[in-house]
Formats: sequence, structure tokens, C-alpha cells
Amino acid sequence: MSIALADAGGASVATAGNAGKGAFAYCSQQYRVLFGAGTSGRLGEEAERLGIKRALVLTTSEQHDLGRRLGTGLSDRLAGLFTGARMHTPVEVTNEALRVVESRDIDGLVAIGGGSTVGLGKALSLRTGLPHIAMPTTYAGSEMTPILGETSNGIKTTQHSQDLVPDTVIYDVDLTLSLPPHISAASGLNAIAHAVEAFYAPNANPLTSLMAEDGIVALARALPRIMVAPADPGARRDALYGAWLCGICLGAVGMSLHHKLCHVLGGMFNLPHAETHAIVLPHAAAYNAAAAPEAMTRVARALHSANAPQGLFDLARQLGLPCALADIGMPEDGIVRAAEMAVRKPYANPRPIDHAPIEQLIAAAWRGDAPAQD
Repeated sequence: MSIALADAGGASVATAGNAGKGAFAYCSQQYRVLFGAGTSGRLGEEAERLGIKRALVLTTSEQHDLGRRLGTGLSDRLAGLFTGARMHTPVEVTNEALRVVESRDIDGLVAIGGGSTVGLGKALSLRTGLPHIAMPTTYAGSEMTPILGETSNGIKTTQHSQDLVPDTVIYDVDLTLSLPPHISAASGLNAIAHAVEAFYAPNANPLTSLMAEDGIVALARALPRIMVAPADPGARRDALYGAWLCGICLGAVGMSLHHKLCHVLGGMFNLPHAETHAIVLPHAAAYNAAAAPEAMTRVARALHSANAPQGLFDLARQLGLPCALADIGMPEDGIVRAAEMAVRKPYANPRPIDHAPIEQLIAAAWRGDAPAQD
């Protein structure tokens, strides 16, 4: 893979064992990645390459102006702007956007924004088969994955399909320069979560582990610099590069307890996605630490910390992120309900997922405690 203007691969992996046990298989999925500064200027070229004649630009309401500005790069291929994307990809929002697609004879999608907007693009592309260009403005990484999390009636469910992977991803460092530092920090911790779980995934392999460690290194180096100098192009490039690597990991191997918990908490209580990841991650890492010692060693090394869970917790505090689920809107009486939901159909995980310790984990994250390892 290359970070120049080039094709880059996501991956699906099947193994006869864990990467640490020697045997693995790696299957690359081909999609096009443009990485650099100013690459958003090639949007029209990419739309033409994909045969798009009537594009619908997708954004959140907050990024309406950005969507309109970048949409001009499509020239007469721009057929509409939908600004209703929301976090956790509510099914009712997707249905509303689908009506716009059908009424305007749309033949291509351009998602400009973070995970909420990219998720909407995936949902529409899955339902319609239309080509999808993603232009990330955060470090969420969902543009690199064949995964879609949708919410209906307070329950978030996950789908996996190679049809969900965008046809082209345009990473433009310039689009991240105005991303507020606190959003950058939360989004970056969300990306790091993908890499942490990639180390101990049951289908981990040497390539994804290399990307995971390099991704954490790049983000841990970049995020504190962004807090001090948000317009530092070098820090922004490092963060976007790290997010790309972590996103590939998310798409390449299965995720575990941490992502299950965040899906449950986000869907049940409508919590902000990135902040939820930042708060839960140290506790999920502590829960798995004894069962995944090699993974914790690599995480600690990437963070320049003696202890992986504590290093993750300290990084979040250094970045000024909330450390308690209570601070982002989760009610205390939701702890038991969330634990009950989390142990249903649990993801593969190095340590068995049992109700009592999971409830303790969620309670500690709700209070904002430092991570406690068994």
C-alpha cells in the first residue's frame, strides 16, 4: 500500500489460528485512495472515473457549507445536497435520504464528513448499489471498513458486506485543519480503539498488527500537537495517516468487547460516538489485559507507556477528553441494562464476557475511574 495517489487495499481475513501462532490468510480488497493535501480538488475527476452523472452530496447539518463548497467541484454532476446525516445512522434518516435519491434520479453518492455521514453513504449504497465516494473530515476510519452500524428503536445492529466499502476515499489533509481540537482528540481515540482490538482479534495477522502499531504511534504523536497547534499541517497529516491505518485494521479483522460495548451504549443512550470510545477504551483494554499480554505490550510500546490501559487513560486526560460516561449523558440506572445487552450475542474476545465483571467495567467507566486490571 502507498499513501501517494494510489490504489490501496482493505482486507478480509480468515485464519487457521492467531497471527501469534503462525498461520494466517490475508485477502486484499481493492479500492482507490487519494491521500495528500488538496486532493479534494480531484472529486470531479473521481466522479467521472466512476461514471457518476448525477451525484448526491451527503453531510450533517453542521457541514452544510462545506458540502456545498466541495460539491462545486462536481460541476454539472452535482444533483443535490442532503444535510440530514446523524450519528449511529438512524434507519429513518436513511429512508428520508433514499426518497431524495429516487426522486432526483441520483446515480452516485459523495459523503463529506465523519462517521455519521460516511455511515449514511454506506447505508444508501447498500440499498441502491450506487457508487460511493467518501471524503473524511475526521479520524473515525469507517470509510475503510465493510461494516455498517444502524440504529432502529434504540437498538444498534451491525452489518458486514464488501458492498459497504466506498469505491474511492479521498483523504485531504486540508479538510482536517479546521476540525476543532476536542473533536480531533475524540475522533483520534476512536481510531486508536480500532488498532487496539486488531491486536487481539481472533483473525489477527502480522500485516494488520504492523498497521495497528504504526497507526497508534502516529496518532499518539499527532494528537497532543493538534491540541497546541490545530493548524499544524504535519500533525494533521500524521493524524490522518494514523486514522487511515487504524481504519484498515477495523475493516480487516474482527472487533471485540470494546466495540460491542460502544455499540450498545451509543444505541441505547444516544451517546456521542467518539467520546464513548475514548471513555470505554482503557477499561476494555484492562478487562482483556491478562488474556492478551502480547497485544498490551505492543499498545504500551506505541504509547511510550509502561502500562497499556493506563497509557490510554492518560492520553485521554492529556487531550482534555471526558473520562466518565456520566459526563456525556449516560444515566446511572442504565448501567445494569447496558451490561445485560452487552452479554447478549457477545463478540469474540480474549477473555470470556461475563455479566458481573462487564457491569463493573461499565460502572467504572460511568464514574470515570482509572482502569483497574484483574
